[in-house]
Amino acid sequence: MKKRLLPGLITLLAAQPAFSLDLVEAYEQALSYDSGIASAQARFEAQQAASSVSKSALLPQVSGYANANHTDFDAKNGPGDSYKSLNYGVQLSQPLFRADSWFRYDASQFQTEAAQAQYNLAQQQLILQVATAYFNVLRAQDTVTTARATEAAIQRQYEQAQERFDVGLIAITEVYEARASYDDSKSRRIAAENQRNVAREQLARLTGKYAVDLENLRENFPLGRPDPMDPTAWETTALDQNWSIQSALYQLNASEANLKVAKSGHLPTVALTASYGETELDGAKSNQQEGTQGVIGLQLNVPLYMGGGTQAGVRQQRALVTSAEQDLQTVRRDVQVNTRSLFLTVNNNVETASALEQTIISRRSALDATRAGYDVGTRNIVEVLDAERAYYVALRDYANARYDYVINTLQLKQAAGTLSPQDLIDLNNWLNEDARGIEALAEQSQTLDDPTR
Repeated sequence: MKKRLLPGLITLLAAQPAFSLDLVEAYEQALSYDSGIASAQARFEAQQAASSVSKSALLPQVSGYANANHTDFDAKNGPGDSYKSLNYGVQLSQPLFRADSWFRYDASQFQTEAAQAQYNLAQQQLILQVATAYFNVLRAQDTVTTARATEAAIQRQYEQAQERFDVGLIAITEVYEARASYDDSKSRRIAAENQRNVAREQLARLTGKYAVDLENLRENFPLGRPDPMDPTAWETTALDQNWSIQSALYQLNASEANLKVAKSGHLPTVALTASYGETELDGAKSNQQEGTQGVIGLQLNVPLYMGGGTQAGVRQQRALVTSAEQDLQTVRRDVQVNTRSLFLTVNNNVETASALEQTIISRRSALDATRAGYDVGTRNIVEVLDAERAYYVALRDYANARYDYVINTLQLKQAAGTLSPQDLIDLNNWLNEDARGIEALAEQSQTLDDPTR
């Protein structure tokens, strides 16, 4: 899990049946389209290459060399000499002791681990973004459905009020009340339709395609409690597996390695050197010989004074280590609070949805009673309109509570570091292209309210 979040993901996705547009398909499209995940992957690959660059400083260095010289030698007590020389060959250098290179390589490895943690975090965030955008579209569609149903119901009340006024059963003020409520419901429906279009745009930003029909949650989708039902257990898992914490921890390790790099500026370096080459002379009058030459030796370098730069570098890296330690503490505290808060929020979503499910039945009963009272003259039009609105608000709130539960559950798993594509696949099994969302809830509440149905 900590090495790679998505091994075998293609196999998992390929095994899924094709629907109009479900959650897994939306995520699969986002994987190939979203620029954020592509950028995170590129940063991870770049850091892998940077680690290889650091490693190369520990390995043998082989190079070819060549130089050509023209020499004029004027002797004070004899004839001078003038000649050309050509030297060429190969040389090898193998570091034997370079503490800074070793610590620099350690730092690069930690930075690679941090980049991989960031990449895994980006993958989890993409899962969460796709799911959030997907269910926000469904949420917006349900809001449109309730807005249209509210508008149609209030329009009927307005038309009935107009008919009653025409025959002299009610005052004109009730017609005005009904018309005002009808106009208000129309404006709310227009706003809801615009919000649905905006939600579709947000999903299209991730997937690159505009979704018209999305599969919805089945009516029997279970709202279960978090497992385990212990916030401390979730917090412990988060502290161990959360990718933000892992990244901050690797960054701290890299900073500590860089501090060792700075301190190693005081240490000597030892390298094995070897060369093999040939020398050619043209026009020399002396006894210099042409031929080949092989040299092998050790090179020692002892830094004595570097202008104070080494000490300054140590102070700089020590401050960066302190900064990384504080960053890690901040991330840990944020994750702890966020995990426990999400645990409480998911439980609250379950309780809220359960209460709202009963509220729908109660609101439906109240609406039917208010309509009956209006027919016999014991209730006025304002009470009927309020009951209509309250009923559809309860339907909308219950649907929103289910969507909140889904998103907050995924956020809880992301905070704990356990969120994976399998969670989307499991959730996708509860989607159905025939599910009608809030319309089915409305019919269900009417059936529960009326035993004869």
